[in-house]
Amino acid sequence: VQLQASGGGSVQAGGSLRLSCAASGRIFSTFLGWFRQVPGKEREFVAAVRWSTGYQWYGDPAKGRFTISTAQIRNTMYLQMNNLRPEDTAVYYCATHNSGGLFDVTSYTSWGQGTQVTVSS
Repeated sequence: VQLQASGGGSVQAGGSLRLSCAASGRIFSTFLGWFRQVPGKEREFVAAVRWSTGYQWYGDPAKGRFTISTAQIRNTMYLQMNNLRPEDTAVYYCATHNSGGLFDVTSYTSWGQGTQVTVSS
């Protein structure tokens, strides 16, 4: 499956964005996830979702502000980001989970190309 992330942009602190991750083929993975990365740092876990049920997991930066969801009829995953902060500035990636821990970047494959999110103060 190929994934394509979109929806990034530039917003002011306190603003909102909704990222989309569209899959080109059938999703066989049990879980999908969102990660983010800034230059010079490792890719950071943001959120994951069980594709079949919508059950969610969140990394610390996302708790209380971000919501991950799925729309199986559209073969798409979303990340609603509210109350954005400058430290949320990063390239956001979506990926399918292969095996291993949900919070571990090495557990994921089929990475999308990423979408830039820039939050100004």
